[in-house]
Amino acid sequence: MPSEKQHILIVTSEFPPQPGGIGNHAYQLALELSNHGYLVKVIADQRSLYGNEEREFDAELPFSVIRIKREGFRLKMYLNRIIKTNKHFSNSSHVIATGKFSLWNIAFISLFKKVKTIAVIHGTEVNFKPFLLKKSIAIALKKMDTIVAVSNYTKDLVNHLKKKVVVIPNGIRTSDWKLNTLTGFELEGNPTLTTVGRVSARKGQLNVIKLLPELVKHYPELHYHCVGIPSEADHFTSIAANLQVESHITFHGALDDNQLKQTLSETDLFVMLSSESATGDVEGFGIAILEANAMGIPAIGSLNCGIEDAVQNGISGVLINSNNAMEFKEAVDTIMNKKESFSEGAKEWANHHNWSIVIKRYIKLLS
Repeated sequence: MPSEKQHILIVTSEFPPQPGGIGNHAYQLALELSNHGYLVKVIADQRSLYGNEEREFDAELPFSVIRIKREGFRLKMYLNRIIKTNKHFSNSSHVIATGKFSLWNIAFISLFKKVKTIAVIHGTEVNFKPFLLKKSIAIALKKMDTIVAVSNYTKDLVNHLKKKVVVIPNGIRTSDWKLNTLTGFELEGNPTLTTVGRVSARKGQLNVIKLLPELVKHYPELHYHCVGIPSEADHFTSIAANLQVESHITFHGALDDNQLKQTLSETDLFVMLSSESATGDVEGFGIAILEANAMGIPAIGSLNCGIEDAVQNGISGVLINSNNAMEFKEAVDTIMNKKESFSEGAKEWANHHNWSIVIKRYIKLLS
């Protein structure tokens, strides 16, 4: 507990109940700080049309959330963010910025008001390709007192700033990843491979699909399950058809929590072969891997992105090059031959990232 009640302001570009990794991180951080005696206030956008979902969600929280009303005229929203943030800025002992606009917002206000500021960087927001956009983020980060990166990969993306960066990995609440009800649910395939995340270039489903032709030679009953908003599913399906592996793939779309847990409980291997998109969108960590690990599901993840920090190579899973079919096949062999050992390693690795442990590192920064 803090020696006296400290006021923490978290300004975020995303926040539940709407989806998003940045929002989930901000929510968990706010919840843990509140549980540890800090007075937490969050400023976040209203992303539903009328705000009913946000009002219902916010009413159950142990901290206050100030929502920026959704407007058709985007500039009005931007100005409202700055005005609301400025109003609560000086009453805070620390201000935490997470997400692109939040970095600009806090950096601008800190020109006029002096409060300890912390930037949390996830990946994509520090890897934009347009020069002016990238430069503007760099200028904002240089104004921050402390920079927290969610992975060593993300830290490396800002090495050019010549500022100290603290790495604090993403956390999970392992108690949330217990299967509550059994429904006799069965997942097609032997082995079963699953990726959870929006079907997109960054999440790596296409990389997996491209490697399947070689893999099904050795595992003819293999089936690949994709869970998440099917943004590019049609395009990926046409590529799978050209590769003659479409019968080995199912796109399930977004699932509710219990359906997701059921799917993971029937999964042999969680797979996330993420890669950088043409616009610079990158995987800064890979929290879905830890969520699967918490249920005892080992993972195959890609090198050269934030997933390197989300997989304990050889213990909770195996890291490979995302375009190497032989490495993929060998990783499947390795885990399937030592399934029980990898399953226990995955659970232990997930426990190491429980928010009850991760939050101690944030509290150290605040003290």
